[in-house]
Amino acid sequence: MRSIDGYASVHGGSGVAPWTFQRRDLRPDDIAVGIDYCGVCHSDLDALASAAQGPARLVPGHEFTGTVTGVGTTVTRFAVGQRVAVGNIVDSCGTCAACLADQQNYCHAFPTLTYGGVDRHDGLPTQGGFSEEYVVREDFAYTVPAQLDPAAVAPLMCAGVTVWEPLRRWQVGPGSTVGVVGIGGLGHLAVKLATALGARVTVFTTSPAKADAAYLLGADDVVLSTDDAAMAAQSDTQDLILDTASTPHDMTPYLRALSMDGTLCSLGITGRLEFDPMALLIGRKSLAAAGSGGTRATQELLDFCGEHGITADVEVLPMAAVDEALDRLRRNDVCYRFVLDLNA
Repeated sequence: MRSIDGYASVHGGSGVAPWTFQRRDLRPDDIAVGIDYCGVCHSDLDALASAAQGPARLVPGHEFTGTVTGVGTTVTRFAVGQRVAVGNIVDSCGTCAACLADQQNYCHAFPTLTYGGVDRHDGLPTQGGFSEEYVVREDFAYTVPAQLDPAAVAPLMCAGVTVWEPLRRWQVGPGSTVGVVGIGGLGHLAVKLATALGARVTVFTTSPAKADAAYLLGADDVVLSTDDAAMAAQSDTQDLILDTASTPHDMTPYLRALSMDGTLCSLGITGRLEFDPMALLIGRKSLAAAGSGGTRATQELLDFCGEHGITADVEVLPMAAVDEALDRLRRNDVCYRFVLDLNA
């Protein structure tokens, strides 16, 4: 075991504090990653709130980039000094139908999460990327295109692949029409990726003030979702709608906006879904969901982003300002993702 410095949950508090903990020594198929940049996700806030109620400490962070500092004896894909990225899944059973299809995010035995999970080999809790180093199986580390800013790549490992998988599953390309509900951390990347794939993109937002930002991201149209007439005019126009809204809302208007055989894919599920079944029935429409991504899709995403120059829009803060980032994220005071610089 090796001692690692990081930032962990505080019992009874909402922030984090410095903490030294133990990481495993490298197994034959492991690499050690010196972490340079780690994104801050809304799920980190939820995890910290839960951890604050118990005695065990938790190191958040599940979207990061860094440099390989060590390799196990059987590692073949990476070498010391290489830039890599790691997302929110670091292991899976490897034998179920989902894993064999490179959909480790749907592992039947549940994937091992970057933090808050349980190591499949030693049974110890996993701790995340708010730390100086991470040890991960090489199969769950990814090559970062050299031309991309590594700080802005970090959120691709969570928000990016979460929107990428449904875009590929429903074969979005030239001639496709794609709607995006919300342009936060997930939504802004959905707009960029769908546009790069050749789709015509419509952003649905509750805020008129976000129209200019949506157009700058590449959207072709912006619709105020609180305007009943504007929503009615969208009926039967969208092949696929990615719903990234994280608060409960009525999905009926978006189902009505789908064209024949269109799909509404919910990516921000936080509770029970509300919709009119008739809006689903008329037009033979589908309601689906997705989350995270498998290993093949994750590397495919990074390669695509390298080819098209796509990264997340980020605000980079030094690691010492982590509590500021968490507090501002709680207030949605970010455009569109915080990233922590572990070396600042």
